[in-house]
This record gives sequence, C-alpha cells and structure tokens, in this order.
Amino acid sequence: MKPGLHAGYSITIETEVTPEMFAQFEGEVVHRTYSTVTMIYHLEWASRQIILPFLEDDEEGMGVSVSAKHLAPAPQGSKLKIQAAFIEMKENQIITDVFVFMGSKLIGKGEVIQVILPKSKIDRLLGRQEIMKEDLS
Repeated sequence: MKPGLHAGYSITIETEVTPEMFAQFEGEVVHRTYSTVTMIYHLEWASRQIILPFLEDDEEGMGVSVSAKHLAPAPQGSKLKIQAAFIEMKENQIITDVFVFMGSKLIGKGEVIQVILPKSKIDRLLGRQEIMKEDLS
C-alpha cells in the first residue's frame, strides 16, 4: 500500500433512501424502510473508499468481515450520511469503523475488515475456486 493512511482518516458518502433499498425478500417488500442488507452494502462501500487512494496498481482489497447493528429505521426519502474511519492496519488487514446517520441520529454502525492482497494472488484464489467447482460437478 502507498503511504499516508493514518488513524482517523475518514470519508463520508451520502445517499437518499429509495424503494430499491427497502427491506425485501425474493422481491416482496417487507418494510418500506432502509434495509439492513443495503446498510451493509454501504458499510462496505464506504470502507472501500478508505483504501482506494492507497492501493498500489498491483493490489486489491477484499472484504473478510462485516459486523453491523441496525439501530433505527429510515423511510423513503431519508437523506443518509455514511461515515467510515480508518482504525488500524494489522498485517495486511484494514479495519474501519462505519456509522450511518439520518440527520444527527445514528441509525446504524459497524466494523469492516478488508484484506489487501496482490491481484495475482486473488486471481489464483479465484481460479482455484473455479477448478474446485468443476471437480464437484
């Protein structure tokens, strides 16, 4: 990774809750509110924004862990801010804390861990999965 990533480095992304973000299963809307699935997507997306400026050309990040607490609903039209902050790097793992706000109200929070690997290693790992998949069929 390129130098410069430090504790406290943070980013904010903004979004507005749309019907595509509602809690739903198999296309059936259960609740007309920001879903936990969408929140987790935003936790990961915000965390990815933390690492992108620091990846070398031959590196890529992969998510290895997400923990999340969905604390309150956010109905359609709610404007959300997702704030991710770099906490620490342990070996090749990047740990971020992420918070989701609707106005000043905290509606979600979590931790995302990404592993930084050479792209060639990821290609090998994915190729191995394809081979294993073929062996099972």
